[in-house]
Amino acid sequence: MKMLLAVLANAVALWVAAVLLPGISFGGEGASLVLTVVLVAALFGVLNAIVKPLLKLLSLPFIVLTLGLFLVVVNALMLSLTSWLAGVLGLEFTVESFFWDAVLGSLIVSAVGVVTSMLLPDGERR
Repeated sequence: MKMLLAVLANAVALWVAAVLLPGISFGGEGASLVLTVVLVAALFGVLNAIVKPLLKLLSLPFIVLTLGLFLVVVNALMLSLTSWLAGVLGLEFTVESFFWDAVLGSLIVSAVGVVTSMLLPDGERR
């Protein structure tokens, strides 16, 4: 259940980024669009769980040097990687340019992710 809520939170965050930025887009209409958003959100979650820790470890000197601001670049790389891998898997999700779309998109996804995580119930609270 917790994993499903995380995928739905990612889906909302990615959809908001696609609505706000013209360089981020999903393909399809209706149920096809919803399925694409959910599948891309699941892919984004898997990449964040597997690849992102490795990227953070490799870029640790830059993260320390920039007082954490380099994490925005790491998040943008994750969004771009998701776009590339979605294309390989046949999902219609594109991020046009790295700086304007991926960096701004990663900021939007992070902000919406914070809001949705505050709205979702926490499994450890009783």
